This record gives sequence, structure tokens and C-alpha cells, in this order.
Amino acid sequence: MKKLLLILFFITVSVDGFSQFFIEKTGNKLQKGITKYEGYFTFYYDDTSDKLFLQVDDLTSEFLYARSLSEGVGSNDLGLDRGQLGGGVVVHFKKAGNKLMLMQPNLDYRAITDNEEEKQSVKEAFAKSVLHGFVIKEEKNGSFLVDATDFFMRDAHGVASTLARNNQGNYSLDKSKSAFNLERTKAFPKNVEFDVMLTFKGSPKGYNIRSVTPDASLVTVHQHHSFVKLPDNNYKPRKFDTRSGGYAMSYLDYATPVNESITKRFIFRHRLEKKNPNAVISEAKKPIIYYLDRGTPEPVRSALLEGGRWWNQAFEAIGYKDAFQMKMLPEGADPLDIRYNMVQWVHRSTRGWSYGGSISDPRTGEILKGHVSLGSLRIRQDFLIAQALQAPYKNNSVDDDFALQMAIARIRQLSAHEIGHTLGFAHNFAASTNGRSSVMDYPHPKFTLKDGKIDFSDAYDTKIGPWDKVTVAYFYQDFKDEEENELNKILEDAAANGLKYLSDSDARSQGSASASAHLWDNGGNIYDELYNLLKIRKKAIANFSSDNIKTNQPYSVLEDVFVPLYFFHRFQTEATVKLIGGLEYSYAVKGDNQTIVKRVSGATERIALQAVLQTINVDEIAIPKEKLALFPPRAMGYGRSRESFKSDLGVEFDAFGAVETASEMTLNLLLNPQRASRLIAHKSLNKNQLGLVELLDELIAKTINKTHKDTYYQELQNVINTAVLEQLFYLAAYKNQYKQVNAIVLFQLDEIKSTLKNKNSKGIQKIYDNAMVKMIDDFIKNPISFKKSKAPQIPDGSPIGSDD
Repeated sequence: MKKLLLILFFITVSVDGFSQFFIEKTGNKLQKGITKYEGYFTFYYDDTSDKLFLQVDDLTSEFLYARSLSEGVGSNDLGLDRGQLGGGVVVHFKKAGNKLMLMQPNLDYRAITDNEEEKQSVKEAFAKSVLHGFVIKEEKNGSFLVDATDFFMRDAHGVASTLARNNQGNYSLDKSKSAFNLERTKAFPKNVEFDVMLTFKGSPKGYNIRSVTPDASLVTVHQHHSFVKLPDNNYKPRKFDTRSGGYAMSYLDYATPVNESITKRFIFRHRLEKKNPNAVISEAKKPIIYYLDRGTPEPVRSALLEGGRWWNQAFEAIGYKDAFQMKMLPEGADPLDIRYNMVQWVHRSTRGWSYGGSISDPRTGEILKGHVSLGSLRIRQDFLIAQALQAPYKNNSVDDDFALQMAIARIRQLSAHEIGHTLGFAHNFAASTNGRSSVMDYPHPKFTLKDGKIDFSDAYDTKIGPWDKVTVAYFYQDFKDEEENELNKILEDAAANGLKYLSDSDARSQGSASASAHLWDNGGNIYDELYNLLKIRKKAIANFSSDNIKTNQPYSVLEDVFVPLYFFHRFQTEATVKLIGGLEYSYAVKGDNQTIVKRVSGATERIALQAVLQTINVDEIAIPKEKLALFPPRAMGYGRSRESFKSDLGVEFDAFGAVETASEMTLNLLLNPQRASRLIAHKSLNKNQLGLVELLDELIAKTINKTHKDTYYQELQNVINTAVLEQLFYLAAYKNQYKQVNAIVLFQLDEIKSTLKNKNSKGIQKIYDNAMVKMIDDFIKNPISFKKSKAPQIPDGSPIGSDD
């Protein structure tokens, strides 16, 4: 009987996995196929069944659980990138019957008090989450062995839901084609890392997933899980200030006195302390070190290292020596190991955004891992801009180093920019109108005309800006006492020195009112820089020729080079439009001396309007006739892409479509309903402001009332006029705006109709003018049925990206 029981015992062990308790009891070696990993958590991998067993020794301590995508899909549009973080949450194990529950407490609602009953009342008031129930395989002396296979071998990153949400098809996890990846499954004293290869099967529907998978019915990625020991309690959270240039981590503290705010806000930042707190300059106890992806090629590698190290300038300014460092990732180290702050070089099938993320302690906001993802194709856009502006390939020349150097200059700044996010810093979209005061802006390359030639020497900055030093001081400077007063002084001094700070919500909307916060702009006088870019654009288009591409390249490539040149003014146009019906304001707080809010003056609005109207002037945006001979139908193997001109002429290059796209871009911005309503409101407060009636009078005079003797120019004018008319229809029919806007636009449409009827046009133009009258009549009869036609879509073209 004893022999039979012993055989049954060994059968049980081989099925359920080999537990540590059996090892301790008998001293036997591990069974064949079992590998033991000892670290923060001890776990066992069974090669015979591809199962992983986790040993849990502590049910009292919380730890951090983080997940990420270690090997991605490779499509910018889908966003499932290699190295993409999935966030980190505080968890703990709790025994319930025959299971260990992985519990996520609700840290959004707390009671910071010594009253344990008060703390418990808040915990009980709000829901918590059970992330997984682990069946206990064995228990001994307060330690538990659980089968963790299903927890790790699941779609924790939401790949299937992402594909479904993007209309790429319905996919489900195929566990028969999934397995643990032991090369990246490791154990360390303060963290354990688990990596799993997951295959999703389904019926592909979309182009994006088809374009990046060898078999789109089977999509294989790798997902990564980390269990991490939480930091000690010696980190001191720092107060968030809306003026500080950072992001806020917040929670509700129900132990707060009634006369104080229940919402507590703190900044996200790394822990940094001086070795010698009393020294003016001191090394850090533990410097902030970022590591660069070993797969990054030269010369990008050197540029990223150099740009990232710019941040040390700001740390030196607050008394730290070598507190910020950049190094190459040690050979064999895992980029997703939480111990390494990373700058990762990410490949996609098309140009895509770069971005900086982090994993932080949800209790305090302490950043534990900064992780930057840089799209590898982004550098090519800057190279293309330079190539378009200066034809480098004359007489079979291959000297395009100037374009490479400009692109590399952008990469240096991009490195600093994205690392800045992972240090805790938000975008500052007012910086480029404020003397290039921050790398946390999106700067457009800066060019000038010198002696009739385009000068590239000052395209991008070469250092950290003064605003960046302010944010580093607020986030990382040490204070012996009176920290709150010292922090406030940093921000007040910054404002007194003229530094501006505005972030995403003030810059991204088409109807944005900010006169300072813009993406991809330059210059203190926004409209002056628009005129400058239009001059540079005109000069470069006049010089554009086959010398803008290399010998033996198809002319289809020349068309692609022309795209960023033709739309070269697009972002400065957007910035200039925002002066119209615009506001000057700051994130002012009571007691500081910043501008709270004031309207952009009418004089500035009128100057801006004239600059904007230049962008729908046929003389400005018509592609010269002689240049059309450079753009034949696309060559075999060089078809149109998302970054090409679109065409309504089939295979033929569409010069009308280019003008239609450019003019619609401007008109969508200029005749935005929110902007139109602000013009009404502002004019009512001050008669000197630009009003909607005046704006429309100027617009119509420069478009619909304008004629050209040249038939090519006149037909392009007709294209613009149609775009104007349709945008007016859109504005007249729009409901969520001041009714005064609808009334004024309807009146203007009636005026346009009268003008067209009385116009002494002849031939084809008479036919077209009559058609416009009919368009107005049809709209007036039934405005509800109006559907705005779409111009050919503007190609992708941001110099770097939207979410970096």
C-alpha cells in the first residue's frame, strides 16, 4: 500500500508541476523538464506542459504589476508597437477558499489619516478589482504554489480589441499556437519578468493588418508581464502646480478638512537626491540613467545620445553633477526590464509618432521606468523637406549631406523632447513663439532667405531651453525648508522673465483660441513667419526640378519630394489663423502677475487675416504650369501612398486637387464655428475687434469676386470659390454656434448670389457662375440636406508627430 501511495504521489507531482515543498522535504533534484527561477517571486517552468507555477510567500505586501508589448505589429495606425507600455498597478494577493485572488485596490479614493476605521470606510465605499483567481496547487507553512499559466497566457494588452476597434477583423487567442518565451522570462531580487508569445487567429478585414503580417489570419506578438517590488516610503511627493509644466497624478482624500480641496495633486518625477545635501554642487545618490536601444544605427545612435544628454545642462543648473546620464543598453539586458529607463528605436511600415511613456508608483507618482519609443522612419520626413527645398542632385551629384545633417539635428531634439516626457514634463506649445524656450514644443524647421538662397544653418536648436530649466528646477531641485514658497518663486520668476507655458488642450483643436500655443510653428510674430515661409516656398518651387532627385530614380519619386514643399506652409497657417478671434492667456493663479486672459487686438487680427488669405491666393498656391511636366503618371512599383498627392484624374497628376486640398485646409480653420462665434462675442465687447462680417467681406473680395485672364488661374480660382461656398454652407447650417453666425452667413450668401447674377461673365465662366447661383438656391431651400464634399485628403506631413 505504501508503494502504491508513493507512485500516486509522483503522478500528482508530474501533472501539477513540481513544488518547492517537495524539494525541501526530500532534497531531490528537480524533475526532468522543470526549471526553477529564484528572485522577487520564485517560480517554476514545466517544459513538458508549457506551464508556469508561481510561489507566493507573502499575502501582506503590495507590489507593482506592469504589462507591455515586447514584440509588436509594426503599424503606426494600429499603435501596437514593440516596447509599448501598458501601465502599472498596485496589487496584492488574498486567499479566498482554494484560490489566491490578485487584488487591485482602488487608489483613486483614499483617507490619509491615522484613523484606521476611517481608512476602512473609504476602502469599502468604492469598488476594487480582482485581476485573476489562481487555483492553489499546494500550501505549506503559509506559502502557496499556484498555476499562473492562464494569467500570463492571455491578451492582457488588448491586442484583439485593438484590432476589432480599428476594423481590422475579429481575432481570438489561439493557445495552441502560443507559448512562454523563456529567453525574456527572468528573475531578479526586486523584479521578475515574464514574456509570452501569443498568436491571434481570425478573419482579417482591414488593409493595415494585412500589410504587416505574413499571414493576416494568424497574428503573433509577444506580451510582457512584470512583478516588481514597490519602492520604500522615503520618496516625498511634490505638489502639482498648473504652471509647472508637468502632469498631475491625483486622488480624492476623504480625510481632508472641509475648508480644503479634497482632490490632491502631485507631479510625476524620478527620485533624485544629493549625496551631499549641503554642497552647492553634488553628485546624486542614484543618478537618472537612460539607456539607448542597441539596435539603433549610426549616425542616429550618436545623435540620440547627444540630444538626450542635453538634459544634464538643466540638472547642473540646480546643483547636480552628472545626475542625468545616457548610455548604451548593456548587452543581454531586456529593454522592458523595469530597472532600465529606455530609449527604444521602433520600426513601423509607415512613418509614425514617437512618444515617451513611463511606469510610476500609483501611490505617489514616483517614476520607476521611463520608456521612449522613437519611430525609425520619422527622420526621413526632415530629410525629404531639406531635399525639396534645395535641389542637391544637379550634374549627377550625390552630395546631400546638408539634408542628412538637418534630419540628424531634428533627431537630437526629438531625443531630448521624448525623454522630457518620461522625466515628467508636458508639452509646451507656446515655446516656439517665445524664443525657442523649450524642447517640449513641436518646432518647425527654421529657415531664412540669404542672398536669394535658403539658409539651413538654424533649422533646429542645439540645447535645452530656459523653460526646460524651469521645469527641471520645479521637479528636481532640493530645498532645505520652505519648499512650497521656493517652488512658487521658481514659477513666478519664470513668468517675470517672459517665459510662456501652454499645453495640448490649448493647441490641438481647429477651433483653438490660443494666440501662442501651436504645433509646428515658429516666430514671435506668427504672421511674419507665415509670410517668410511663403517666400521660401515660392523660391523653392521656382527652383524645383529633376535635380531634386537622384539620377536613375523614377519621376514618381520627384512627386513625393514635392509634397512637403507644396504644403510647407500648412502649420504656420494654422498658427496664424488662431490669432483671429484669438486670446492671450496663461495658467494664471491668484496672486501671481501672469495675464489671466485678454483678446488679441483687432489690429493684429486684421494683419493675420491678410496673411491667411495669401494661402488661398491663386498666385500663391497654383503649381506653375511648367512644373506639371515633371509629374507623369506613377511608375510601376511606385504607386501612390498616404504621403502622396491624391488625384481625381485617375493616373494623371491633379494640380486642381492640390489647390482644392490646400484651400480647404485654410478655410476649415478660418471658418471654424467656434472661431466665428468668438468674432461675434469679441466685436460686441469692443468695436475695434475684427468682426465676422468684415472677415467674410475680405474673404469674398479675395476669392469669389476675383477674376483672372489666364484660363488656368481662373479655373483654379473656381476651385477655390467652390471650397469657399461649401464652407459657408457648412457654417450657415451648423447648429452649435451663435445664431448670429447663421444669420450673417445667410446674408452673405444672398449677397454672393446677387453679385454672381449681375456679373458680366461669358462662356464657360458664365456657366460656372450660374451653377454657383443654383448651389446657393438649393442650399437655401433645404439646408438640412447639405453635405459638404471632401477635397482630396491632405497627405501626412508633420515633421515628427502628433503624440511625441
